[in-house]
Amino acid sequence: MRSLPLGDGLHVSAIGLGAMGMSAYYGPTDETEAIATLRHALDIGVNFIDTAEAYGPFENEKLIGRALGNRRDEVIIATKASAEMDDDGTIRGRNGTPEYIRRAAERSLRHLGMDVIDLYYLHRVDPNVPIEESVGGLAELVRAGKVRHIGLSEASAGTLRRAQAVHPIAAVQSEFSLFARDMLHNNEKATADELGIGIVGFSPLGRGTLTDGIRSLDELSPDDARRGLPRFQPDAFAANRRLVDHLEVLASEHGATVAQIALAWVISEGVVPIPGTRHRSRLDENAHAAELHLTDAERTRISEALPQAEIIGSRDGIDAPSGVDR
Repeated sequence: MRSLPLGDGLHVSAIGLGAMGMSAYYGPTDETEAIATLRHALDIGVNFIDTAEAYGPFENEKLIGRALGNRRDEVIIATKASAEMDDDGTIRGRNGTPEYIRRAAERSLRHLGMDVIDLYYLHRVDPNVPIEESVGGLAELVRAGKVRHIGLSEASAGTLRRAQAVHPIAAVQSEFSLFARDMLHNNEKATADELGIGIVGFSPLGRGTLTDGIRSLDELSPDDARRGLPRFQPDAFAANRRLVDHLEVLASEHGATVAQIALAWVISEGVVPIPGTRHRSRLDENAHAAELHLTDAERTRISEALPQAEIIGSRDGIDAPSGVDR
């Protein structure tokens, strides 16, 4: 697996693994297979594992600790300070104060069973706390040796500039896929590139839509959180699936799957994708996307196969960066 840089000094596998679904949100989970998948990731060179205290809450970090604690030197762990939560998981709303960031980091280290976090994000910008203060809190953790690199998630271009002025930002994490290309048009990616900030793309497979794995909503369990998202409403899902079918011809030309073509396109845009999966077979499929190299003409054909104007429904209920300086 080739590696890609994030910021200055951090290199990660060209494709990472989003671990969220191993503990929550997407229906029933299987801890045995989840642990096997996490360990298999390292075996095949996928060394960039993404989690957050919110996933579970806390359960995903604990799972990763159980699975990978004895392979610490092989893995790059990214986790996040999320909305303020009590130790029992009660959510109290956003809190970007340095005090909460420190408390959350200590708790994450305890749950992971690790001495240092490789990449620590502020999960969402707190509109009531200047970003300079939040980044200052993250920087304190670096100086204390608790964190190696820091990042932001879903941050606007203006926020990135203010944050970078306080402490080097290794990465900004935003949703990015053929179904979610906002950062190409709202100045977020251009600003990150200018400042030398790496970009990590979550949901690079459109939460499973950009694969051959979900062809009907009937395949989702009743408690799957995707059922509440705009693009997973019946009419929107059917229309968007028809667009995905256009990729199958392009994928076949490469002897690849739709998921692999979609991930190769993300990588070609200079973004490190972190597709989530709970199964070793899908992990292997995703990892092979790093071997695909697209020409400029192929990238254009892929983009045009899914015209943004024809995508139905907003991406989710989470506020995306709007370009407003927060």
